[in-house]
Amino acid sequence: MIVFYISGHGFGHASRSIELIRALVRRRPDLRITVKTTAPRWLFERVPAVSYERFDTDVGMTQHDSLTIDVADTTARAARFYRDFDRRADAEAAWLSASGVQLVLADIPPLAHAAAASASLPSIAIGNFTWDWIYDGYDSFRMEASAVIDVIRRAYALATLALRLPMHGGFEPMAAVTVDIPFIARRSTRDPADTRRRLGVPDDRPFVLASFGAYGLAADYQEIARAQHLTILSPRAQLDGGVIYPDAVAAADVVITKPGYGIVSECIAGNTPLLFTSRGRFVEYDIFVAEMPRVLRCCFIPQDDLLAGRWRPHIEALLAQPPPPEQPRIDGATVAAEAILDLVNS
Repeated sequence: MIVFYISGHGFGHASRSIELIRALVRRRPDLRITVKTTAPRWLFERVPAVSYERFDTDVGMTQHDSLTIDVADTTARAARFYRDFDRRADAEAAWLSASGVQLVLADIPPLAHAAAASASLPSIAIGNFTWDWIYDGYDSFRMEASAVIDVIRRAYALATLALRLPMHGGFEPMAAVTVDIPFIARRSTRDPADTRRRLGVPDDRPFVLASFGAYGLAADYQEIARAQHLTILSPRAQLDGGVIYPDAVAAADVVITKPGYGIVSECIAGNTPLLFTSRGRFVEYDIFVAEMPRVLRCCFIPQDDLLAGRWRPHIEALLAQPPPPEQPRIDGATVAAEAILDLVNS
């Protein structure tokens, strides 16, 4: 039995973890995996061999909408959570010991590694950033909650192995056990033309997928589509005809979003250009802005233009770009699954 602790911050952690779970089960159909997370249960309902338990794995970041981070509230919540960290880790270690668990995976809550070490179990971290690195980017954490960062770093240092994804930051506490792997990305298996037909997308205008996560965007998509002569689909709307989210990404002419690992990796997998806006102060954003142009056609749209619906000039500039200079590997789920099973079987 494997227990997989997954951060509930956004959908990117969950979506890539699901791809990894599928890769594991393809190789070991007898494997049973318990997922512990605050990510919604429905994300895991069609994932084989998984049982779901809602569980506070970490704090993540407080967001009141898709584009704004509440640093003060995040700092206060993290201080409360990590003040009680040892008790949480001991309680979870007792559960792990009683449940017959062989291995702990984490994307990428530090609590998982502290609990695993206390239960004398191996643990593997998977991710493109660590929470100590994220929190250290804020003055409020360094000034008001520096103990939080220290606790997180000590917990990460207990990991048996760290599988580091591209466009990464952090990992210093796990440097001695860190291995770089390719992108883990959801991929469409449907022909883009079939997806567009099923969605009723006309061919006389650009098809734009507006992807702003659970919070959406405070914009009138219908009015923007009419004024800018676009077809706009929000994945918050129901995708019918058997179309799933990666199908829509691969079929779109452009995805408009805030950059995060999930959507960036899926645009790479679908060879779909990405029009991105800023997402508040989040140090991961700087990594994406610096590294995306190597592997993805991408272009920035200011939030003023985004919210006012002035999309068309930015879309045209993006579509005029040449292909990116690199085509990265996206078989990270396979690579990670093999490393994990090597440890399970050792």
